[in-house]
Amino acid sequence: MSWFAGLLGPWRGFAVTLRQMFRPKVTTQYPEEKRVKPQRFHGRHVLNRYPDGMEKCIGCELCAGVCPARCIYVRGADNPPEDPVSPGERFGYVYEINMLRCIFCALCVEACPTEAITMTHLFEMSVTSREDAIYTKDELLVEPDGTPRHPQPEGPLVDLDELRRGHGWLRATAPSGRAAYEGIVAWTPSATYGEPPPERGQAGVTDETDGES
Repeated sequence: MSWFAGLLGPWRGFAVTLRQMFRPKVTTQYPEEKRVKPQRFHGRHVLNRYPDGMEKCIGCELCAGVCPARCIYVRGADNPPEDPVSPGERFGYVYEINMLRCIFCALCVEACPTEAITMTHLFEMSVTSREDAIYTKDELLVEPDGTPRHPQPEGPLVDLDELRRGHGWLRATAPSGRAAYEGIVAWTPSATYGEPPPERGQAGVTDETDGES
């Protein structure tokens, strides 16, 4: 039997391969098929507006200060009294994110006091030059009606619906998961997408009772 075992030795490594050949395949045919992304998926950033069209960014630079990759550059400017850009005294005059350096940790979202910057579900952002990977305020800021902008045309690898499906991400400091905050809306209204549903906590509140606390 030793000679038989020696004969099979080189072929034993194929046992796993042969077993897998006859099992159902679980490969997703990307990009024709895309998996459903989790709600807290960390994708491309957007700069939001209030429902009246005013910008939420006040140029405080907290997002740039907390960024561990130092990929955010913000410069604030005083609001013109005759035509204010944001409700505060200042607004984000310059806002740039270097997507080549960004690690998508979402600490900028956590630090923002006005919910100006949020993250979407879009992650297909291939570019042909390093300059194109620096997203400026022109690409990041949504339109006055809340429609997001994107420098690349829609195609197999760029599904702009990933930008149009609302925020798609909640701050970790939001009351989600805490029963004491059930029925309370964590986010302020945003243009186009309206007010989000109330928080769902751990007390098993049903859809019929959400918002009644």
